[in-house]
Amino acid sequence: MSLTQPANDRLSRIDQARNLVFHGQAAPGTEVPQWVMQSWQRCLTMGLEPEHKVGFDAVSAQQMRRVQEASWPLVQAAQPVLAELARAIADIRYFAILTNAEGVVVDVHGPVDRQDRRADVIARVGVDLSEKSVGTTSISAALSQLQPVWLHRGEHFFKDTSVYSCAGAPVFGPDGVCAGMLDLTGVETVERPALKHLVRRSARSIENSWLLATSHALVLRLNWPGNQPGDDSDGLLTLDPDGRIVGANPTARQMLSMPSETSGQTLHASDVFATAWQGLFDAAKHSDSPKELPLWSGLRLQTQAFEAGKQAPATHSPVMPAPGKALKDVQTHMIREAVNQARGNVAEAARILGISRATVYRKLGNPKGD
Repeated sequence: MSLTQPANDRLSRIDQARNLVFHGQAAPGTEVPQWVMQSWQRCLTMGLEPEHKVGFDAVSAQQMRRVQEASWPLVQAAQPVLAELARAIADIRYFAILTNAEGVVVDVHGPVDRQDRRADVIARVGVDLSEKSVGTTSISAALSQLQPVWLHRGEHFFKDTSVYSCAGAPVFGPDGVCAGMLDLTGVETVERPALKHLVRRSARSIENSWLLATSHALVLRLNWPGNQPGDDSDGLLTLDPDGRIVGANPTARQMLSMPSETSGQTLHASDVFATAWQGLFDAAKHSDSPKELPLWSGLRLQTQAFEAGKQAPATHSPVMPAPGKALKDVQTHMIREAVNQARGNVAEAARILGISRATVYRKLGNPKGD
């Protein structure tokens, strides 16, 4: 049997499911996920047609300014993660796209072939890749399902988008609310569903970097007894000096059954840990070894406490400037930090930030960028 036969069979089964759904029939027993077919149905309900041309339109300049300001913490937390991710996927012809929670592209990294219009049209900051604009994609799916997804070729709604294979994962902010999503896309490439795991791990790193960049007095690394803490799979919880919980990554929220801040509920460490909360700060000062602590639920968690700025460097944690600065000043601050961390190597700083050397020089007021 030809090595391409399984791939061709998969595409054929996707086409069969499409024909059934688009002609108003159920498609039971197919390998196309139910949520994909539900997205197809939503697209049809919106009046979209699979054969229609997709414009890949950008949002207005005014809207994009609002998007950039609101997405600044997300974009900055993602920078080092995306730089490493771009190197990881460079040889398989995939690239990374970061969007906000509405599906508007806020950053792009990786080997985008700008000579290929199919890659160029989606890999542009400001392009609206929401379901209402480009139909079913991993971007719209990850934002609606709030879980990692994989879409291959014809599982996308439009014929124009059936050239893409992509993995996507939502990215949650320190408040527990979905702030955007991370997408890995290839154009007419080999199907690689394992990328769903990679994109989720990368999204987790972004979430942790963002959490650790926010203001806090104490970080708690959480894991179940018997597991060794110290990587991006840990739960992370941040406290203020009075023991109030100011942020948590999704893993910690699942472990502690914590709601997102949309519920309007502010929790204190004493609401979840069945022990004196002051002991958490004492543990950070006297020992960095994990300790088992009881929860009010009756479960026990392995907990490791670190004072702000002293947590084990198991996640990316870019230096964030003080809040309240103008966007231009914040950008300049971040560029200066990147140049300093690169020991004055402007080319390296530009690569890490995903911008050109000329932009670095211009932002820093250096005539070499002219």
